[in-house]
Amino acid sequence: MSKNGGVIGVSDHGGWAVLVTVARDGTLLDRRRVELVDEGLPALPHHHEGQLLPVDEAVALVERVRVSAERHAALAMNGVAMAVRPILGVALRNCPPLPPTIAERIKDYRARNVADWVMYRKALAAAAAACGWPVHWYDAKSVLGAASHALRIENFEARFLHLRSAVGPPWNKDHKLAMAAAIVVAKALVE
Repeated sequence: MSKNGGVIGVSDHGGWAVLVTVARDGTLLDRRRVELVDEGLPALPHHHEGQLLPVDEAVALVERVRVSAERHAALAMNGVAMAVRPILGVALRNCPPLPPTIAERIKDYRARNVADWVMYRKALAAAAAACGWPVHWYDAKSVLGAASHALRIENFEARFLHLRSAVGPPWNKDHKLAMAAAIVVAKALVE
């Protein structure tokens, strides 16, 4: 446990996410991969399975996956909270705008390509908010540079590779992205 607290950085995917928690100074406190959907439910219902169903059935399927994602996100956040206290915030990837209804998202080509990721991010954001933690949104394209700037180092990649060799696998690009996002938020809290 950290007496100063930590920030959770998240790199999400279809049905799972990597959570990396760092202290205010950027020290690694916790890392984990979490499932965000029940076994037997599709991970990408907007993009895949919903395309093969009548709209009303597809909407019902997405709703079942959303409820599962919300439950799993809450379990994931609670799991980190048991390992690191206090949690000072959560960093999540920005969400692109989407049509307001599930049916519209399923029918719209661009929307259905990102709607599942947005669903998981919103489930994680809601779980964080339910714990009373602020949610900070980040841009995946600029967060590595922002982390270098926050740490006042020239090369975040070199720091990441050093840490990767010290902590061992699994430690991949998702961990790097999540850690960078958490560092940016953690450093902003110090200043």
